[in-house]
Amino acid sequence: MQSHERMLGILNLFDADDSYVALSFEEIHARLGYTRSTLYRYLKALSDAGLLSSLPGLGYVLGPRIIELDYKIRSGDPLIRAAQPIMEELARQFSGIALLCRKYRDQVLCVHQESGTDQLRSNYERGRTRPLLKGAASVAILAHLPHYQLGRLYSQRADEFRNAGYGTTLAEVKTALKAHRQRGWVYTQGDVTPGAGGIAAPLFDGEQDVLGSLSLTLRDSQISPERLQHIADHVVLCARIASKAVARS
Repeated sequence: MQSHERMLGILNLFDADDSYVALSFEEIHARLGYTRSTLYRYLKALSDAGLLSSLPGLGYVLGPRIIELDYKIRSGDPLIRAAQPIMEELARQFSGIALLCRKYRDQVLCVHQESGTDQLRSNYERGRTRPLLKGAASVAILAHLPHYQLGRLYSQRADEFRNAGYGTTLAEVKTALKAHRQRGWVYTQGDVTPGAGGIAAPLFDGEQDVLGSLSLTLRDSQISPERLQHIADHVVLCARIASKAVARS
């Protein structure tokens, strides 16, 4: 591993779980095992760049540059700009929560949320990651991964695919995901937010590669079998509009 990769690896310590904590020099040293002189040099470089800040008595936390970059992403990301007004209308129309997600490494990251109700709160907030096999927003992306990516993921997580009900072989997994692709949308219940279901459709770039997903979270009582297709049609339409806008940008 090269020097810059080792230095940037320090930032990974802050997304190891869902709790945001300060890390002392000694904690970072114990976890990474770098020499003390090297670690001091890396921490200084990250602090000078604003990616970390040092708080007396607490340790190191993510720095102000992260906040600045987050603002620029929210205001300038073509995907968010294309999807935001559509999501706002979708959430209001169905009194739910619209989520915009991107594929991130082998996970799915929520990048934007619009709420049209105060009766429901989604556990999948901006900045939180989820496994590719959990929740409609994730599975809508998983179903459109290229075969080589799906094969690599299956080779690493065969047990997770089996436990999620996708089958015990790669061929069975592909068959199960093909059904989602043919339908054009995914529906799951309670995978992310208890008492709520999610309906999601994929988002594509100009090359028709999957970018992420657009989903709508509703209370279980709002999703009757008779109403499901109607809601899904709206989610799919919104996803197509957003995809076309991104492709043109």
